[in-house]
Amino acid sequence: MNGLALALLILFGVLLIGTILLQPGTKGGLGASFGGGGANSAFGAQGATPFLSKATYWLAAGFLGTTLFIEVLIIRGNRSVLEKISDKPAITVPAPVVPAPAPAPAHAPAPAKK
Repeated sequence: MNGLALALLILFGVLLIGTILLQPGTKGGLGASFGGGGANSAFGAQGATPFLSKATYWLAAGFLGTTLFIEVLIIRGNRSVLEKISDKPAITVPAPVVPAPAPAPAHAPAPAKK
């Protein structure tokens, strides 16, 4: 069930981004480069604006609903990100062994010159 909900969430997100980018802005915006300006002849005098606005509302509602559904699944499963981290055994790394420095050699008197 979690996989289906996650797939729906991704689908709603991608479609929502697409409908937002296709909407014409006040200065043409990003929608004009994706064909939003040429859609006026296909969708009538007002263009695709009413359809894209309604589609945006429905996709946003689906995205929000799917997000809330996933949250309810997480709460019912009594899962938490912190619990997942604490369930893993701690990895202990031994401290590096540093060899003790060798004792300094005692100064022997220099041999006398003859």
